[in-house]
Amino acid sequence: MTRLQGKTALITGATGGIGEATAKRFLKEGANVMLVGRSSEKLNATRDRLGGGESVIQFVADAADEAATDAAVEATVGTFGGIDILFANAGTEGSPKPLETQTAAGFEDILRTNVVGVWLAMKSCVEPMKQRGGGSMIATSSIAGLIGFPGIAPYSATKHAVCGLVKTAALELGEWKIRVNAIAPGPIDNRMMRSLAEQMSPEDPGALRNGIEGMVALKRYGTNEEVANLALFLASGESSYCTGGVYTVDGGFTAA
Repeated sequence: MTRLQGKTALITGATGGIGEATAKRFLKEGANVMLVGRSSEKLNATRDRLGGGESVIQFVADAADEAATDAAVEATVGTFGGIDILFANAGTEGSPKPLETQTAAGFEDILRTNVVGVWLAMKSCVEPMKQRGGGSMIATSSIAGLIGFPGIAPYSATKHAVCGLVKTAALELGEWKIRVNAIAPGPIDNRMMRSLAEQMSPEDPGALRNGIEGMVALKRYGTNEEVANLALFLASGESSYCTGGVYTVDGGFTAA
């Protein structure tokens, strides 16, 4: 399987469940992959699990740090000759609590990672993709970017913003054959969902999970690999006429 043969992808938030699963999928399909994350230790462990090799490299950068993001892009181009795919996946959930008890500092922290970080990655990859004659940018939003959820106002606001950013970027970059789309995962069985469950229902996180699963048409949480499969479609030539879209992978959660 070589749907991405000869392509180079940069993945932010690469040490998270979705980021690592997507990196694994891209590598399997023949891509070169740059892993970007905040922790050198986690990046080393992720790269080791992916099998190492010349097709995967890593770079330490905070998503909201413009200079570090630019440096990660430059390192990718320097090593692999260009960038064809951006998966702007870095994100944080923050602390669930009522709107009136959220703090400005907490809101701004989520905003910088979830929105500014996505914008910086896109901004930095525009010129390399123009040099390649096009490319695919993919941002991780959420079903919380399509509908509201009590207790996570800052997170939901940032994920709505990602959708607006993607649509605008698609219009601006279409003439350069750069496609821009967003993925909106529903409840996925990974660290972020476990963190939210433990914060929102510390006495019985399992009960919260059962309740959420009951709201999903398929009656289960999704997997990181299922999100990665959608990212692969949007990264590949199979989605050549797809841009400006927000694609749910939510088991039917938002179908009602």
